[in-house]
Amino acid sequence: MEKLLLLPVFGQVLLTSIVMILMGKRRIAAAKNKDISISAFKTMNLTGANEQVIATSRNFDNQFQMPMLFLFSLLFILQSGLADLAYVIMACGYLLLRVWHTIVHIGSNNVRLRFNVFLASCALLWLIWLRFAWQLLVL
Repeated sequence: MEKLLLLPVFGQVLLTSIVMILMGKRRIAAAKNKDISISAFKTMNLTGANEQVIATSRNFDNQFQMPMLFLFSLLFILQSGLADLAYVIMACGYLLLRVWHTIVHIGSNNVRLRFNVFLASCALLWLIWLRFAWQLLVL
């Protein structure tokens, strides 16, 4: 079960890497088109950049917020020897929600849908942490 629980970890790393590459491509294209100046990257002042550049940059930043709590939860679960099918299913569900959030954020950027998907991913992450705390502290 431990190896299966690592699959969503690898998926999160892959998602972050894909967003990073897309962000780089969009930033380079914006600089080549003179939408933003190269000097803007000194302070990451993306004022004047198009919505795609900003949304992709924000999404990349997002990959180091709640997903870090996700990665830590799985590491702690693995370290505690509590990995089971329920955690694998919840972790895969969380990863799928994060992928969906990313697609919306760097695609249509429908704010209401993006927010609802974000809340669903947070709820699932809290469920992972609550179950882990219960197993560790109560059982």
